[in-house]
Amino acid sequence: MPDLATPLIGWYRQNARDLPWRRPGFDAWGVLVSEFMLQQTPVSRVIPRLEAWLERWPTPAALAAASPADAVRQWDNLGYPRRAVWLHRAAVEIRDRHGGIVPSDVDDLLALTGVGDYTARAVSVFAYGMRHPVVDTNTRRVLARAVEGRSQPGSPARRDLEAMDAILPRDDAEAAVVNAAAMELGATVCTARSPRCDACPLARLCAWRAAGCPDTGDGRRKQARYEGSDRQARGAVLKALRDAVAHAVPIDDVAADWPDPRQRDRAIDSLIADGLAEAADGMLRLPV
Repeated sequence: MPDLATPLIGWYRQNARDLPWRRPGFDAWGVLVSEFMLQQTPVSRVIPRLEAWLERWPTPAALAAASPADAVRQWDNLGYPRRAVWLHRAAVEIRDRHGGIVPSDVDDLLALTGVGDYTARAVSVFAYGMRHPVVDTNTRRVLARAVEGRSQPGSPARRDLEAMDAILPRDDAEAAVVNAAAMELGATVCTARSPRCDACPLARLCAWRAAGCPDTGDGRRKQARYEGSDRQARGAVLKALRDAVAHAVPIDDVAADWPDPRQRDRAIDSLIADGLAEAADGMLRLPV
């Protein structure tokens, strides 16, 4: 396999975006919060929410002392609000199991609520400098093109981690840079629809470019339409609960103008099942 690490490191040091979680002194708690927020959410939307979150709750213990309802309100319209409840639970677990310090071990991180394989590896690598392969959607696209000669990656698989591990330097610090560089390259240059191969540090080494950039198909799962979806109905119900002056609202008054009453009821039921809302005596509220 060609040496992809050296050009990636050089390119990243010259071209990396100035993002909060890349700045000196940004601690492991900040990295964990940022990774929760960045799941399926653009960086531009995350940055102001992240800064406000860490100003209010600068440590896991600070968030753990708040209520889940406070977390959901602070999350606001960031999307996928279950992440707010999971992050609150993770903060409680960090306080109770780890003395308020975000753990560095991948297995310890995986034991936290809401933390999957990618997030655990990202925190271990980017906050603590451990050597692990970290693979997100952007990384998978870079690997698919540069190494495998495909226009788009296939479904996520264990082999993605193996492919990333194969290009990592043995040095821990350099390995962390290569992990970050592959993500950055996929986000800014080797994009899904309009890759800028003329600006890519891997252009001379890229198997896909060498093959003439063929369209090898796209097996990625398409995201369901949001407008009119159950997810939109859930968002409307949550907004009503966040905006309520009182802590609880009569269920019949929550998103009462939603055009499909049965869909609204499904949204309420699913929010209760997910721990994002609580119902009692005909009233609905955020979790306490």
